[in-house]
Amino acid sequence: MEIGRTKLLEAVGMPTQEIFQQGFAPVLVQTNITYKSPLYLGDRVRVEMWISELKNASAIMQFQFYKEQGTLAAEGWQKGLFVDTQTMRPRRLRPEERSLFAPYVHSKLDAQPPNSLVDVP
Repeated sequence: MEIGRTKLLEAVGMPTQEIFQQGFAPVLVQTNITYKSPLYLGDRVRVEMWISELKNASAIMQFQFYKEQGTLAAEGWQKGLFVDTQTMRPRRLRPEERSLFAPYVHSKLDAQPPNSLVDVP
């Protein structure tokens, strides 16, 4: 999940180093994962992720983990929040920042497939 979040921020043009320098940071508030079948160290896993909810300062990211054979191995979600690094209080995204996430925002029921940002060996 960590790799997926990092790749998402890079894909929208907000790599963590840059946003830290701008005085804000992404933090996790909640994580949930359900395993459907075993994954072992060394397994090659395809991760699909998308944002199911984007609010002013927070987002819910959905994840699905597939084995090489295409079998769903796990699925989960995380709630993330942007905070001001000095006050550690929520920091609202500016409209131009929010718009960067638009290609990744949709519900599971949408016809648009999730964006695959990472293939983890």
